[in-house]
Amino acid sequence: MRFFERQEDARRRTRRLLLVFAGTVVLLGLAVNAGLALIWHLLWGWRGVPPYPAHFFTVNTGVLLLQVLGGWWIEWSNLQAGGEALARRAGAREARPDSADGERRLCNVVDELTIAAGMKAPFVMVVPRAESINGFAAGWGEDDAVIAVTRGALDRLTREELQGLVAHELSHLREGDTRMNMHLAGMVAGLEMLFGLGLSMCEADENGRRRVLALPGVIVLALGWAGWVAGQALKAAISRQREFLADARAVQWTRSREGLGGTLRKILGQQGEVRAMSWDGAVLHMLLAGEDDERERWFDSHPSLERRIRRIYGRDRGPIAA
Repeated sequence: MRFFERQEDARRRTRRLLLVFAGTVVLLGLAVNAGLALIWHLLWGWRGVPPYPAHFFTVNTGVLLLQVLGGWWIEWSNLQAGGEALARRAGAREARPDSADGERRLCNVVDELTIAAGMKAPFVMVVPRAESINGFAAGWGEDDAVIAVTRGALDRLTREELQGLVAHELSHLREGDTRMNMHLAGMVAGLEMLFGLGLSMCEADENGRRRVLALPGVIVLALGWAGWVAGQALKAAISRQREFLADARAVQWTRSREGLGGTLRKILGQQGEVRAMSWDGAVLHMLLAGEDDERERWFDSHPSLERRIRRIYGRDRGPIAA
């Protein structure tokens, strides 16, 4: 695997998608202004009313930004408790290296790889009731960074495979992927709030009659929905590129394709168990493998396992028993 080329390709695609995401918000603002201007002209332009009220476009743009930034702030505020609190919501507890061989091996692997990567060691946690192979990283920065690994990963992975899993999650922390995903999730939540604003504008009053705001509300509703769909698809596309980047970084740090490759092939063989595990919604996009990675869809935060395995080995490799 040409991991340096893979990393640069993933970073380049991420930058391109982030620009598209920003451009989508700008185009949405222009479309909202154009749509409301058309509605104003149709309703009042023929009456000889001045073309537009004072600050018409400024107010429209301000409301749009208020919705988007307001959604971002709400999402950001909900996750201020830090990586450890988020991991505990997902059922994780602190690792106990003194009482369990598997957890001691995990802590040793984390220490080795953080030294090799020149990183501050994150807080190590275990999800004891998860029998499937999985893991995730959480936290806004080095001071609250957490790596959590499932009991199934400790029991079913070799040391080399566990190194691949941990290296993948360390890459997410190193690249700030968790922080970026939270910011993008906030922006998408803001676009959803714009959709909700349009919906409220279209609602009937207590007498069942539509208000004068219903017509511009249809514009806001339609554009808010389109912006939310586009935002979700772009957020998922960016997340998939960060998974490819973390895969390539894991191979670089461990100098082994069999580590992460073997882990993903074992996960491929236990897809039913992955789906059966009930994960907290806040960590779904952070997992090493999503709930159903057999196929890749527009709104999936993870590439398909087959595609990830193919990129690691340079050819198709089938599942292996855990």
